[in-house]
Amino acid sequence: MSKDCGNHGGGKEAAVRRICGAVIAFIIIVLITIFLVWVILRPTKPRFILQDATVFAFNLSQPNLLTTNFQITFASRNPNSKIGIYYDRLHVYATYRNQQITLRTAIPPTYQGHKEDNVWSPFVYGTAVPIAPYNSVALGDEQGHGLVQLMIRADGRVRWKVGTLITGKYHIHVRCPALINLGNKAAGVIVGDNAVKYSLVTKCSVNV
Repeated sequence: MSKDCGNHGGGKEAAVRRICGAVIAFIIIVLITIFLVWVILRPTKPRFILQDATVFAFNLSQPNLLTTNFQITFASRNPNSKIGIYYDRLHVYATYRNQQITLRTAIPPTYQGHKEDNVWSPFVYGTAVPIAPYNSVALGDEQGHGLVQLMIRADGRVRWKVGTLITGKYHIHVRCPALINLGNKAAGVIVGDNAVKYSLVTKCSVNV
């Protein structure tokens, strides 16, 4: 009787091993399939262009406080013909010499289809934001000369859609130089009472 029980237990262990082996083999096949599809299709990262910036406020006051209010327009293009892009999270903000000078503005989650373009026009702003003394001096000098060099940034996470397969989340970092001629309103278009819209059309760097 004890011998039969031993054989019965061994049968269960063998069945468990077969099931585990089948599950592992299935996972390996799925991963290899995703990898092959990824390599064959060769996904290209999206392209971004900073189109314009409308300046409602840009005031540097003492001691080293900066108040800004912009509305920026930037466009994204998915260059892939067989791969879609999910923008799960994207936050836009402005920096000056690597120091953040505005709050982060969230872009609503969206899906970008094959060869599709998206255009966003978020507001980015900051009220009495403390900036480093040396940046305050440099910014004052640039304002005095008229041209101010800012960096519009967008950070977030994206997923790629290949057929019915959707990848995990990847970090995306977008950097758009913005040289704005604040010293010459004639360089832009007057909008409303005090705002000025400046055309930029600047290519952005994208890292995924």
